[in-house]
This record gives sequence, C-alpha cells and structure tokens, in this order.
Amino acid sequence: MYQHVLIAFGGASPEHEVSVISAMQAASALKDSGLELLPLYVTKSGRFLTGPQLLELESYKDLKTLEQTALPCAFQTDAMGRTVLTETRKGGLFSKPKSWPVDVVLVAFHGAEGENGAFQGLCEQYNLPYTGSGVMASSVGMDKKAAKIMAVSCGVPVVEGIDFREYEWVAGRDTLLEQLLALDSTVVVKPMQLGSSIGVEVVSGREPLIRAIETGFRYDARLLVEKAVRPLREVNCAVLGNGADAQASVCEQPKGAEELLSFQDKYMGDAGKGMASASRIIPAPISDELTTAIQQASLKLFRELGAAGVARFDFLVNDTSGKFYFNEINTIPGSFSFYLWDKSGVSFPQLMTKLLDIAVARHREKNGRVRSYDTNLLSTKAVKGIKGLKGKG
Repeated sequence: MYQHVLIAFGGASPEHEVSVISAMQAASALKDSGLELLPLYVTKSGRFLTGPQLLELESYKDLKTLEQTALPCAFQTDAMGRTVLTETRKGGLFSKPKSWPVDVVLVAFHGAEGENGAFQGLCEQYNLPYTGSGVMASSVGMDKKAAKIMAVSCGVPVVEGIDFREYEWVAGRDTLLEQLLALDSTVVVKPMQLGSSIGVEVVSGREPLIRAIETGFRYDARLLVEKAVRPLREVNCAVLGNGADAQASVCEQPKGAEELLSFQDKYMGDAGKGMASASRIIPAPISDELTTAIQQASLKLFRELGAAGVARFDFLVNDTSGKFYFNEINTIPGSFSFYLWDKSGVSFPQLMTKLLDIAVARHREKNGRVRSYDTNLLSTKAVKGIKGLKGKG
C-alpha cells in the first residue's frame, strides 16, 4: 500500500498557474485521507522545490519570496535502493540533508515538459509509480497532429487542417497563406503542443490570419490551422481507468463568451477554482445517440492510445448536421475533470484515490515483468577489447 504521496506541479509552461490550482485542489481533496502529502513545485525556470508552504495557495501571491524560502530538492536513490526526495541545499559541516520517502507521485502538470511525457520519463527512470498516462501516451496526446493521426486510425473523424513549422512559414509564407486561405473563409489557428486555449484564435481574412500565426509562433514552433466548424457546439467527455476497466463520464458542453472557449472562459471566472469555475452545462444538451457515440469514441481513443488515470476528450460538433470531430485529448485535464466525475457519481476525494490506486497497480504490473536480461555479455566483450568490437552487431 502507499502512504507518502508526492504532488508534482508547476513547470516551465504557459499553463504554470493552472497547474498550481489543480495541485491545490488535489491536496484539498486528499487532506482527510490520512495520507502524507509532499509537494514538488517546479518553478518556471525549472528548479525543484519542496516545503509545507507550497501546499498553500496564498503562498503563490509572492513567487520571489516563495522560491527563496522553499527547499531546493531532487530525486535520489537511498542506501536501500528506494527513491526519495532529498534536500539539495548545502548545510553546515555536520548537518545531514533532509530526505522524504515517495510511494507514489500525483502528477498535476499542464502543458509542456510536465504533461508531454518528460516528467513521466523521470518517474520511470527512478521506478516511481505515477498517476496519469505513460510516456508514449502523454507525448502523443500533447501533440495535436499525432493525436489526430491516431484518431483517424481509430475511425474517429477530425477537422481538415494544415500543420507547419516556423521555418516553413518564413521560407514560403505567400504559398502557405494561399493554402491556408483555401481551407475555409474562417479558420482556427492553434499552437501544436499547448492546452488551455492559449494561443488559439478564430480568424477570417488574410491579415488577421497572419497576425494569429505570428502570435502562435510566440508559444510554439509548430502550428495547426483548421477549418472552423460552424455552427459550433463543444462537447467534452472524460475517461477514467486503465485498459479494459475504463469508463466514460457524462458529457459536458462548455459555455464561452466567444465561439471557442478561451483561457479566460476556462480559468478566470473564480480564482482558485481552475476549470471548476468555467461555465458549462452538465449533462450536455445533446441527443442520447450523440452522447453514446462521443462516449464510445472517447473510450476507443483512450484505450488505443494506452492512456491511464483520467483524461478528457474534447470534440467539436456541427450543430446543424450533428457530425462530431475529435479535437484533442488532455492527458492531465484541468482540475482533473472532477466536475464531470462528480456528476457521474464519483466525488473528488474518490477520484484522487482512484488515480493513486491505478498508478500503484500499473507500477506493480510493470515491475512484475522482465525488466533486465541477466547476461555476462560485457565481461565477454571486455576480453576482446574495443578493437574486437569494431564491425560487430
């Protein structure tokens, strides 16, 4: 069983503040669980910090002071082979750095290196169980093009679009503009690997398109421009579980001030509540047939991707034709989509416990398989020396 839960959040991402809110919500949900919670706050510059004040939302009003008072730390392996979080600040001659045991990591990053598989890879390196999807699913899920390729392979439709890199834009802007303008009179410009609607713009016409693209390149070196779905209804569905035991939540219809839900719509409604403060209709006011189709598509994508824990799938629905299109997957959704599970009979504390249980079970299953091959290959090769290895497979 587990007792020491490390909550990892923050990171070098435009979604840094959103991650802090999700982490505070998770900590609040687990406060009466009897578990020992340990924060791992990754600053915007990439420093690892810990300390009890990092679990208090009020502390983040003054980041400079917070970073000066928190303890720098890093993962290490102790003398017994266990992974621990260890203080790295230099103490006195006879002082011993503090260390904290880690049984499981609750990953609360959003965007960039925290959600794209990089931090998950660090957990794998230290053989730590962690919540959410693994390295591959996290990486594919963060990349909008890769996720859409996967969706198409599953028979789930996506909106027609064109993706390109900044150097392609610089080298052939006029030709690329012609192709983009030919997509539709109204298009959506998206950074390839960001969430929370950051850098996303709906535009019509040449000059607005150019401005949106230039803005998009401030956040990402790759962009995706898609035809706008009109009249548009956004519908989201979350999936919880691992493999065959995954289940879909009720569907929601987010409500924004504009045609597409903005960052302000999602997070600025009530400070400290994250996605929970966004305006939404639950369950989504759509037909039973469409609800079932979106839930089944979400489950299929979740399993095909190899996702785990909780993920949210966002769809675009043409309100006239009723056709729906896969938009993106959030492998660590804002506020862990607890508002969807609450409506599906799972409370926020229960959701957090389920995520931790899934993480530990997946880790146990992985460690039950062969992870190394016992051989004397290196000692045999060493007899021949480096010269003897040349040209050998």
